[in-house]
Amino acid sequence: MKYRKLGRTGITVSDIGFGAWGIGGKTSGATSYGATDDAASLDALAAAFERGVTFYDTSNVYGAGHSETLIGQAFAGKRDRVVIATKAGRPDYEGADDYAPAAIERSVVESLHRLRTDYVDVLQLHSPPLDQLRRADGLFAFLERLKSQGKIRAYGVSARSPADAMASIQEFDAPIVQVNLNLVDQRAVQTGLLDLAGRRDVGVIARTPLCFGLLSGAVSPNTVFDPSDHRSLWPRAQIERWIDGSRVFVDAVADRDRQTKPQVALRYCLSFATVSTTIPGMLRRSEVDENVRASNMGALSAAELDQIARIYASTSFFVAR
Repeated sequence: MKYRKLGRTGITVSDIGFGAWGIGGKTSGATSYGATDDAASLDALAAAFERGVTFYDTSNVYGAGHSETLIGQAFAGKRDRVVIATKAGRPDYEGADDYAPAAIERSVVESLHRLRTDYVDVLQLHSPPLDQLRRADGLFAFLERLKSQGKIRAYGVSARSPADAMASIQEFDAPIVQVNLNLVDQRAVQTGLLDLAGRRDVGVIARTPLCFGLLSGAVSPNTVFDPSDHRSLWPRAQIERWIDGSRVFVDAVADRDRQTKPQVALRYCLSFATVSTTIPGMLRRSEVDENVRASNMGALSAAELDQIARIYASTSFFVAR
């Protein structure tokens, strides 16, 4: 496993992290990846730790807190050996967002209880609309106060889009941003976000590196998703477009026969030095084993990245709803 700095925070993280939305299990509506098995989830967390994964990204809403509970259970007694990032600002999937300092503090207290810890390494504002951030007087000063109190080590914004991530850096000097980045969604590259983050020494957490599992090779165009799975709401044409995109991009990699589709996708994210870590969702030990091997495979070549960029520029990977 290789490690990178999380921007200017002073925190070091594994370049392959653990995205913990999936292990939370079902939540109300189509807001999860469906039912999970806690024993398998704990085994996946144990496997990740054994293989050097130190970064674990969760949220108070994943499984209505169950994801945090599992992480707290998994790392009891070895808290100082992992970096835990969670989120606040969304009390649940159905209610109104609340980024007021009092709501953020309440959320942090509840997360700390579930995580069995007295501090969070990284607290992220969860998908905040920019207009709410602009109206939230004193919010970032409050986050600094939480930091000075030792309740958090660093904070950032898990942004809705690369454009919102850029605004979070430019307007609020966010030291960490989390953003979508994968082979079929290269907006973070195209918009200049990664370049901006590099100039400002901002940590970048690249989420959805496998595009919600559609770049993994494990999902077919005929896959039927459980009604609780958020992918059940997507147009079938969009799912097919992204699955087909995986094949096109993998074909652009010279040694594709010696690596899996997920490994190509993860190597793409890690080819950008500004990316601190990428966080594929992992539900079982076999997925951990496959994904973590991408860390030591190194970056894709300049020629491969150029070809991937050309494919992206000449192809539309988004289908209108």
